[in-house]
Amino acid sequence: MLSVLTGCSSVPMKSPADIIGYTESGKASFYAMKYQFRQTASGERFNQYSDTAAHKTLPFGSKVRVTNRKNGQSVIVKINDRGPFIKGRIIDLSRSAFAAIGNLDSGVIEVKIEVID
Repeated sequence: MLSVLTGCSSVPMKSPADIIGYTESGKASFYAMKYQFRQTASGERFNQYSDTAAHKTLPFGSKVRVTNRKNGQSVIVKINDRGPFIKGRIIDLSRSAFAAIGNLDSGVIEVKIEVID
């Protein structure tokens, strides 16, 4: 499974220190409430009220600044899960992280992500 995930991306699985400064632009969405307290791919329990996110290949524990391209607001999240697996989306945010930079009613926003730690 890991080879499938890494083979589909232009971001090789490296340590967080090796990818500081990496940027990517695309669409962000947020997790549905049904995922609250389920186990993430990293083994942590998902919490809608923590600033966390899913990315297809960035290493678990990476800190990523997510900036809403429309309003310039940003939030820093920790990668602790894999996904999103919907074409065109680059990151899935917790509900609180999404709300910090966009309107929950929109469901999907255009963002830029940058690995900062």
